[in-house]
Amino acid sequence: MEDETKCELATLGGGCFWCLDAVFLRLQGVVSAVSGYCGGKTTNPSYRDICTGETGHAEVVQIRFDSALLGYADLLEVFFAIHNPTTLNRQGNDIGTQYRSVIFTHSDEQARIARASIAALNAAHAYPDPVVTEVLPVPIFYPAEDYHQDYFANNPRQPYCQAVVAPKVSKLMQKFADRLKAGI
Repeated sequence: MEDETKCELATLGGGCFWCLDAVFLRLQGVVSAVSGYCGGKTTNPSYRDICTGETGHAEVVQIRFDSALLGYADLLEVFFAIHNPTTLNRQGNDIGTQYRSVIFTHSDEQARIARASIAALNAAHAYPDPVVTEVLPVPIFYPAEDYHQDYFANNPRQPYCQAVVAPKVSKLMQKFADRLKAGI
């Protein structure tokens, strides 16, 4: 059982939240990953609201993790590896501000680590283009509707899951095999 005193929250947006929760739920140290909405002006938005692109919210996953098992910088390493942080307001065919790359920080230390991670990626020319990921203090987080939670596990044969989510999960399993939960 994780040590409750060492649990932290991370709130990350990098395209469709189905992709993010499918990846992060497989990592050692991740206690939970809740799909939701963050960063907009509408109170308690619905998925239908978010899809208009007019609420200002991003699709995000709020991750509860045991920092004794998984550091915040390690979490961000996986985050940057599984999405394209260089495209503004899009991930593949998913286009709109709701799909932006964003890190909503829960502390000054998380903000420092996030900015340092981005600076290191840019300095190393890890991508052909500069990282455009926003780093902002976390505003109100709204959990998404129940059917969005653990979507990939519940709908593995859905076409979007096969075409978009499964390759990200496969990439995680190949690149970060040593960080996966037992039995995955």
